[in-house]
Amino acid sequence: MRTLADLELAGTAVAGSAFAEKLGLWVSFTDAIALSALHSQPPANTQIAFARKPSAKGLDMGAVMGDEIANVRTGLVNLITQRGALAGGKAYIKLPEPPDASPVGAAAFEPYRRFYAAHQREMEASLGPLRTRVRALLSKNSPALKQLAALDAALDTILCDRESKLLTKVASLLQKRFMHLFRTHQQALQASGQTDKPELWMKNGAWLARFCHELQTVLLAELDLRLQPTLGLLEAYQNETQPTI
Repeated sequence: MRTLADLELAGTAVAGSAFAEKLGLWVSFTDAIALSALHSQPPANTQIAFARKPSAKGLDMGAVMGDEIANVRTGLVNLITQRGALAGGKAYIKLPEPPDASPVGAAAFEPYRRFYAAHQREMEASLGPLRTRVRALLSKNSPALKQLAALDAALDTILCDRESKLLTKVASLLQKRFMHLFRTHQQALQASGQTDKPELWMKNGAWLARFCHELQTVLLAELDLRLQPTLGLLEAYQNETQPTI
């Protein structure tokens, strides 16, 4: 969240009633009524102790789902950082390199916009079904967990468009950062009287190498942001189904 806030995507952090007011701007009147109904509805059979049963194969489903989440995250991290193995025969989304062209032509941001958008699509394709599976796990358990799963499904539907629009802005904010680093690089060259050489931009410490590192850092931050609802659901499941010591 801090990394995204530094890009001005998240804005100023708010708490308490200010956060509630901010969230209220994202939720329509009709959606608010639906959420209120879900939240105020008491879990069914609250007077009956819920029998916690293992899966048909005797597996700890919380641990199984935790491993699946970790594996999906590791795969996406490897894809972003272009290190490690990729599952399912996937190929890396290649980080753009400066073409053999003039400095102005080589400093086009569009390839990096496409690179970022491709990773966002990979996250959506991997994390959306994962969140749905965790919700399904909760729905098969206690009434309270069923209610939480229903609330999460409703919030996911209500806020997905808003989230998508916000995260789409990341590329534009990165473009501003890209252009700032490029201008600073040009100014340094002019001050020293050196000739620009795009083939050196990816050398350690050069402006484009720095930007690419920042680009990957922002992608990793977005990955963790997108995972938060799923991890929250899993934590709720584990807190309720695992025996206390």
